[in-house]
Amino acid sequence: MYAQQTKLATEETQVLRREGGCYLRALREARGLSQRQLAKLLNYEFYTFISQIETGRGRIPPDSYRIWAVALGVDVQDFVRNLMRFYDPVTYAILFGHTATVVPTNAA
Repeated sequence: MYAQQTKLATEETQVLRREGGCYLRALREARGLSQRQLAKLLNYEFYTFISQIETGRGRIPPDSYRIWAVALGVDVQDFVRNLMRFYDPVTYAILFGHTATVVPTNAA
């Protein structure tokens, strides 16, 4: 049985997580939100969770993708597609090809 690893096992995974964090930080900043403000919108008790995700030490749980997209004012499908590049690059490459790049997500 395949179990998705939660630890950052390889250097490549760590790099992708940091890049994903930069993507999320850029969306947050484009929306004019602080980490504390975003945490409040997401009903997180601690804003440090946002910091952990933005630095690549954590990832957004899949059941939270929709609320993150809404809080960041972006299209949900574009948001998930972009996250997949960082969180699940194997599936991303199968679906979108190795040369696919992050789709620009316009902040509302």
